[in-house]
Amino acid sequence: MDGAELIRARLAELVAAFARLTRLPVSLLPTLPQAAPGANAWAYPLVGATVGAIGGAVYWLAASLDLPPALASLIAIATMILGTGALHEDGLADAADGLAGKNPEQRLIIMRDHQIGAYGTLALLLTLAIRATAIALLAKPALVMAALLASGAVSRWSATALMAALPHARKDGLSVAAGRPGLGVVAAGLGLAFVIGLLLLPLVTAVGVVAVSALVASIVGCLAWARLGGQTGDLLGASCQLGECAALTLLVALSV
Repeated sequence: MDGAELIRARLAELVAAFARLTRLPVSLLPTLPQAAPGANAWAYPLVGATVGAIGGAVYWLAASLDLPPALASLIAIATMILGTGALHEDGLADAADGLAGKNPEQRLIIMRDHQIGAYGTLALLLTLAIRATAIALLAKPALVMAALLASGAVSRWSATALMAALPHARKDGLSVAAGRPGLGVVAAGLGLAFVIGLLLLPLVTAVGVVAVSALVASIVGCLAWARLGGQTGDLLGASCQLGECAALTLLVALSV
């Protein structure tokens, strides 16, 4: 594969990652080669950072209009949810409901049920409250922008790590279609997430947000293995949401 083909392959993987994790109109871009399943997971941190940048820009605009931080944070989160089509929020709600089932088979059935239960509702409310409160407490637009970029990058990398670490819990679904990345893809995603954090945050803080996101992914992974015997797209979405909450909470703690 020559240099031009290599660049086209990476661009195809990048576009595929955006198409999978967002509702951004990447289909309007020129046609690129088909990305192999799992190969595009290195770009998940870049997708998360882009979604965070959109939210940060909206927060900055709202702050420039003298809206209070609490209201600006909610508008920013609403914009990010629109950008992803609530993909990760939906996964979190389904995972929270499903993991409460009596056995693996029932848990997987519950996760595929479009109705939301008490656990899913509470999980959504709590995580949205944590994100909105953290953004409002950070308050300064530049700090919010850095926080959303960094937390978006490291939280999406947690999905890449879980995809590689655990087998699929079912034979079909979004996670199966996404494939399983190799260790090289996971390492590339980690490096990308860390570089994004390092460009925006002090070294110790950047290491901290990566560490807390990895810790959350480990906890979610242990639950997934114990309760399902593997991972699903819903668990990956839950890891992204919880990792983002953990990263934002750490950033608030280090900023006060």
